Amino acid sequence: MFEVTDPWSGLKLVELSHEWGFGVPSLPGHSDVLMYRSVKHSEHGVMATRVRMVMHTGTHMNAPIHLVQRGIGIGEIPLNCFFGNGVVLDIPKGRWETIDAEDFEKATPKIEAGDFVVVVTGWHKKYSDSLEYFGEAPGLSASGARWLVERQIRTFAIDTPHVDHPLATSMGAHRGGPLMKRLPGHYKNETGRNPNDDHPVWNVAHKTLLEAGIPTIEQVGGDVSELVGSRCTFHAAPWRGNMLDACPIRFVALIDPTGSARVEPGNSH
Repeated sequence: MFEVTDPWSGLKLVELSHEWGFGVPSLPGHSDVLMYRSVKHSEHGVMATRVRMVMHTGTHMNAPIHLVQRGIGIGEIPLNCFFGNGVVLDIPKGRWETIDAEDFEKATPKIEAGDFVVVVTGWHKKYSDSLEYFGEAPGLSASGARWLVERQIRTFAIDTPHVDHPLATSMGAHRGGPLMKRLPGHYKNETGRNPNDDHPVWNVAHKTLLEAGIPTIEQVGGDVSELVGSRCTFHAAPWRGNMLDACPIRFVALIDPTGSARVEPGNSH
């Protein structure tokens, strides 16, 4: 397990991110992460790394500007959206299934206003450069997104590559797609249904959340399965980039097993 216990506070910190770097899975149509040493120990006794990437690689947060014209960027998201209490929900889903309002109604613990909501479908275990991971994933439906907005949640996170069903994104035949050229035919051959009939609106769930000012986190990983069915405190801080539509994050859950941890009062002495 990727978790540690802080010896001073007693807090347990649990990893909720996929490993990031050269060679990690990247969305179809996006370039890979490229990293190289621009300064080397052998030359100068110091190391500096240059990185070229798309921000939507690995575990990352999306800002409203990602899908909403004139929406706020990552650096303008309120700080309280990066830290707070919430729930890790066990909502197992298989290939091309959807997460609907009914799933949230039945899930425990119950979602409260102001919560982080982390959905675990089990898809994080398939994290790879594959048709299965990117093209066959489950996704949040329009009804599920509206339900979350009505409950006034703080931040939404999910262990799939996209918030929406992949056939409701540009992975399918929407807005510049299909970026996965074989995906629409594959879906029709496997299900006997037309993907655009089943998913006619582009990024409907994701846009619903972002229009409501709810930041989203995609590709949750790490040891998130260990926390299903529990309430936790979460930390998910991106860069302070005002025009960034997305940013990789280190997503961490904090648990206080003894109840003795405290936040410092900020006194000068």
